Amino acid sequence: MKKTTTPTLHDGVFKQFLTHPETARDFLDIHLPPALRKLCDLDTLQLASGSFIEDDLRPYYSDVLYSLKTDCGQGYVYCLIEHQSTPDKHMAFRMMRYTIAAMQRHLDAGHKTLPLVIPVLFYQGKVSPYPYSMNWHDEFETPVHARKVYSESFPLVDITIIPDDEIMQHRRIAVLELLQKHIRQRDMAELLDQLVTLLTCGNTTPEQLQSVINYMIQAGETRDTAALINTLASRVPQHEESLMTIAEQLRLEGFLKGRQEAQLEAHQEGKLEGRLEGTVEVANRLLKMGMDRLAVLKVTGLSEKDLNQNTL
Repeated sequence: MKKTTTPTLHDGVFKQFLTHPETARDFLDIHLPPALRKLCDLDTLQLASGSFIEDDLRPYYSDVLYSLKTDCGQGYVYCLIEHQSTPDKHMAFRMMRYTIAAMQRHLDAGHKTLPLVIPVLFYQGKVSPYPYSMNWHDEFETPVHARKVYSESFPLVDITIIPDDEIMQHRRIAVLELLQKHIRQRDMAELLDQLVTLLTCGNTTPEQLQSVINYMIQAGETRDTAALINTLASRVPQHEESLMTIAEQLRLEGFLKGRQEAQLEAHQEGKLEGRLEGTVEVANRLLKMGMDRLAVLKVTGLSEKDLNQNTL
């Protein structure tokens, strides 16, 4: 009766041999391409943990990772040896994932620079020769584009050095770029003319406008945000309603903050009074502007009874 073998059995005998440093040294000395072999000081070979493999892939791969110094004694080279019993057309990409993970593990250990990681596939399947490319670029629909993207410097948009005049020509992204360039260094009121120009172009959605104003309020250094918004509203008619709503909300927030501070002070002095006139006035203005009734109750802190009794 013919015995059957399992991937675990194949992997087990492979790992038994390749986790032995002297055996691994012979393997690498024989099988590494000459240019890569020249980089490696095999006398410094040390078995490293393979714990970086993702949990969902661990049952399928038996990896062996060795660290070694370069031939000049500086830096690190890692040799990642993978065992495979069946062809896998995505193996080059998977080994790329392992390579990146090994680099990350090296950084996590406190090193300041990336190590060179050389992935090696040990194949012993029935299909011969191995049918798939070991260059991960070949897994892309257009390998020539992949080689270009992943062998050159990645695109960098350094907004800190792009002139404002150039940013002003960037259509729908210009508002974001202008604000993020200056948000830490300048009073946003100094950008009033540029903001008016960009908002007047009609390239900003209502949702983006709301985000822009909130961003200026929370991250900017504007001395008088309400005045800036009011000026924008007067100079950008198509966004006037939205800007005035935001300005009203800011006034409300300022009023409520002052009211809460006054109530706390009065409470501490034992003089808290239930005066609702100011809050009700603000609530009525918000209702006239079309704000949802439940939202008004939430932001003002009024009860339904108070609002019903005092609504105009």
